[in-house]
Amino acid sequence: MKTWYRQVAVAVCLSAIPLSSAIAKKPYPDQPIRLLVGYSPGGSVDIVAREYAQHLGRLLGQSVVVENRGGASGTIAAQAVARSPADGYTLFFTASPTVTITPALQKTPFDPIKDFQSVASVVSYTNVLLVNAQSPYQDIQALVSAAKSNPGKLTYGSAGVGASNHLSGELFEDNAHIELTHVPYKGNAPAQSDLVADRITMLFDLNTTAKSLVDSGRVRALAVTSGQRNPMFKDVPTMVEAGYPKFIFDGWLGILAPAGVPDDVVRVLADATSKILANKKFRDQMQASGYTITESTPKELGERVAREGKQFEDLAQRANLRQF
Repeated sequence: MKTWYRQVAVAVCLSAIPLSSAIAKKPYPDQPIRLLVGYSPGGSVDIVAREYAQHLGRLLGQSVVVENRGGASGTIAAQAVARSPADGYTLFFTASPTVTITPALQKTPFDPIKDFQSVASVVSYTNVLLVNAQSPYQDIQALVSAAKSNPGKLTYGSAGVGASNHLSGELFEDNAHIELTHVPYKGNAPAQSDLVADRITMLFDLNTTAKSLVDSGRVRALAVTSGQRNPMFKDVPTMVEAGYPKFIFDGWLGILAPAGVPDDVVRVLADATSKILANKKFRDQMQASGYTITESTPKELGERVAREGKQFEDLAQRANLRQF
């Protein structure tokens, strides 16, 4: 009798093995996904993230909940994701400066390479070099010539130390071999106001916010910092076309996950993102907002994070911008 009980017990245990394996291999995702955003609700990054989340949820058949963790240039959200379980249920919708510029300027509670698994880029944006509409500078060449003749006298504004338009100004100085004076503001809006009032010489503004200023005739666009001309400024040359082949600054928005997320989960997310970027409604909405659809593989995005991080780290060292 005891032998019979033992045989039954063994049979029950063996029969449970395939069942437990099946449970362990449930297809991803089988529960809601959190998409963390490092900026406040209603901002440009948040708007794109929420549109992306709606499309992703429909494709994966699960809720994708956007969670705003604003502050510290996106590093609060970045840290939260880096410390989350590597199961694909907590993702980071990031703007590139959080993982490329900020770590180059200061110590961050995460390593942009070791603590994240790149998934996919979504859209990119560019900065536009603006001068006041009454400015004597009609092109980059005239501006550079004046800067070389008057070292330190021409000024450029930014949204603050470490902002993308601050780094664009540093890149300009570095590539054109000129000396400018940086005027940091507490945000982009006051810098725009002072440019319109002709209190600063120039401003590298986001293409998404520069368009209305240019269209109103209050400012003049001299160049864009992207590698190719921006659809919103088709008649405005790139910095490369203006004679500075190494001056390329494209900001981007994309998806990162905690390091260690399984490859099959990364593939699911990357494939879904590729379908979203091919969706006409999504493409039209992004382009109408001034963004350029930018698709990448996980490997390509990881390489871009590393490459741009090194670029800004080198620039920060040369310009003595590193802060601890």
